[in-house]
Amino acid sequence: MRILLTGGAGFIGQHVHRQLVAEGHDIVVLDSLRADVHQNPPALDGLIVGDIRDAEVVDRALDGVDKVVHLAAKVGLGVDLDDMDDYVSSNSLGTAVLLRAMGRRKVRQLVYASSMVVYGEGRYECDRHGVVAPGPRRVQDLEGGQFEPPCPFCGDPLRPGLVDETAPTDPRNTYAATKLNGEHLAVAWCRETGGRVAAMRFHNVYGPGMPRNTPYAGVAALFRSALERGEAPRVFEDGRQRRDFVHVGDVATAVTAAAGALGDHPQFAAYNVGSGTVRTIGDLAEELSRAYGGPAPVVTGDYRLGDVRHITASSERLRETLHWKPDYDLRTGITDLLNS
Repeated sequence: MRILLTGGAGFIGQHVHRQLVAEGHDIVVLDSLRADVHQNPPALDGLIVGDIRDAEVVDRALDGVDKVVHLAAKVGLGVDLDDMDDYVSSNSLGTAVLLRAMGRRKVRQLVYASSMVVYGEGRYECDRHGVVAPGPRRVQDLEGGQFEPPCPFCGDPLRPGLVDETAPTDPRNTYAATKLNGEHLAVAWCRETGGRVAAMRFHNVYGPGMPRNTPYAGVAALFRSALERGEAPRVFEDGRQRRDFVHVGDVATAVTAAAGALGDHPQFAAYNVGSGTVRTIGDLAEELSRAYGGPAPVVTGDYRLGDVRHITASSERLRETLHWKPDYDLRTGITDLLNS
């Protein structure tokens, strides 16, 4: 099978590339190798260096392709408001250019890299009002160290839980909005072309090859870089933010499982891709400090307004439908990271 892998030179992309090659596929990689992400670009067979927004480059990359795995994106929460147009252009416009070219080339199968950030805050229950959706957290509460969102009706404390793919979406930063927009574009494309799309809503991905020393690095990479400098990881808020940290190797097998199932796939389906184990940001910092033999984490009380408090999701649909399961828990995943 000939597969176009966009963003194949990136962190997740390189792992997906290795997995697809191991499964015997012929891979074409399209990557812009943008300088703010790729300080040391990898050498990949079949690499086309070009921008996903360049229609001529995308059309050339699709020559002879049977299906597409679309990972190319500008990632991260964003540095400041000045990033907004770059996120929209890179992610939303880039996806639209790709989908248009796929339609013209009659390539009808797509795996799209989405994100758990499309949900905004996770699932919460109030003892009095049942399942509720808290509003955005207020600056005055965060400044005062009140990090938990209250019930929007009575102000009582809430219990966080797991979201599934049927949960309402509520993107709360520009990156999240563009990831959800990509899903909506893919749904429209399916209706127009009869295509098949699997949208993979990745959780907090970590592992060998994580980007570091860039404004868009994830929290695991930031903690690791601090420890390698001999510094304590700096944990925002109180460290009790709930997340699902999933090893990049498990993400790669989830992506290839979805790619392999597209022939018998619904027109569009979303899948949460996580380890299935709820941990906290503080847990991650402690595990990394222990593994690196470094200083204990420092809980700062700082915050970023675009962050959500808790977001963890069930990956049962992925496990049951595509017969996938993760191979790493947080401790074995960090050991793999340490040895990389």
